[in-house]
Parts: sequence; structure tokens; C-alpha cells
Amino acid sequence: MADDALFALIAAERRRLADELEQLSPADWEQPSLCSGWSTHVVAAHLNLPWSVSSPAFVLGILRARGNIDRAMDHFSRRQAERLDPACCIAGLRAQAEHRFTPPGFGPEAPLTDVVVHGADILRPLGRAVDPDPEALRTVLGFVTSPKGRKGFGAPNLDGVVLQATDVDVTVGAGDEVASGPALALVAAVLGRRAFTDQLAGDGVARLTAAG
Repeated sequence: MADDALFALIAAERRRLADELEQLSPADWEQPSLCSGWSTHVVAAHLNLPWSVSSPAFVLGILRARGNIDRAMDHFSRRQAERLDPACCIAGLRAQAEHRFTPPGFGPEAPLTDVVVHGADILRPLGRAVDPDPEALRTVLGFVTSPKGRKGFGAPNLDGVVLQATDVDVTVGAGDEVASGPALALVAAVLGRRAFTDQLAGDGVARLTAAG
């Protein structure tokens, strides 16, 4: 898919998530997300980082974290949540929906994955529906199972396992074991989220959940 089309998907998903976040209660914003240690508020603040933290500042943060990108990201996300209240997090997603930030070495598939996965991280624990665009789901599932996507998002190597989406037309991988279910549940399981596992079926599920 061309970059312009991918950036259009990113913008649509940011706006979709903003619409969902606007429905949350103050208590919802303090609830734990599927990101370990992060509340709804911190995850929403994290999604505002691309247009809020300059590249030099982020590099400095990584250096201060002794090269640990996860630690630097945690620091920036929590600090951003202190700066932005929930309304500002929502406004940022809307105002900057078409922002074309991509992490160094990655294309638009990375920020698309970020908003789709983190949207689920927020909404699933709150019992709310998660309904990304089918094309976004196809793209994200293909990306997180690619070599570059595995490296960038810490996904395991699932050689020998076929991931077969039941709600969109996409199948990735090759092998004798199959894990099937909604594309978002497959993406979540690949990235170590267990909350969607009950939506999956097949002899590849045990391998998938053990590896994720």
C-alpha cells in the first residue's frame, strides 16, 4: 500500500480513537490498560508523543536511560500524561491526526500499529468495542509478523504457525499449526496481550500465546 494511503489510515484511526476516548468517564481514565503499568491516561498521552517530543529530546532521553528505549518511552509517556489532561490528549489526536511522523528506520506501518494496538490496550479492559478499519488490520497483522515489525515491536518469531484472520481477508505465515480468530485478537496475541486469547482457535494458539 502506498504511503499516502497508509497515512490516511493512521489519520482515520486517530480520529476513531479520539471519538471513543471522548465517551470515557473520569474513572475510566485512571483504569489500568493492557500496557503493563500504564493507565488509560498514560497510553493516550503516549500516542501524543510524535508531535510533542522533538527528535533531539528523545535521543537525549535514550542516552539518559542508558540506551534502554522502553525506559525512555515510559519516562516520556508518564511526563506527557502529567502535562496533558484527558481532554488535551483527545484534542491532540484530532488536531494532529494527519501528522506524518515515523520512527527512524520505519515507515507509516509503525505509527498505524501504535494507534491500533494502543487503542485496544485502552478500550478492551473497559469493556468497549474496538473496531479498526479492515485495511488497517490487514496492514498491522502483516507488519507485526514481518522481520522489521518483529524487531520494532518485540514480537516473537512464529515460523511454522499460520495466522488466519476470520473477520478480514488476511492470512500470514506458513506451517502446520494454525491460529485463527479476529485480526485484532491475532495482533494482540503476537504482541503479548492475553486479553483477546479467548477469541482464538486452532492448534497454533498454544504456540502463539507461549511465544508472545
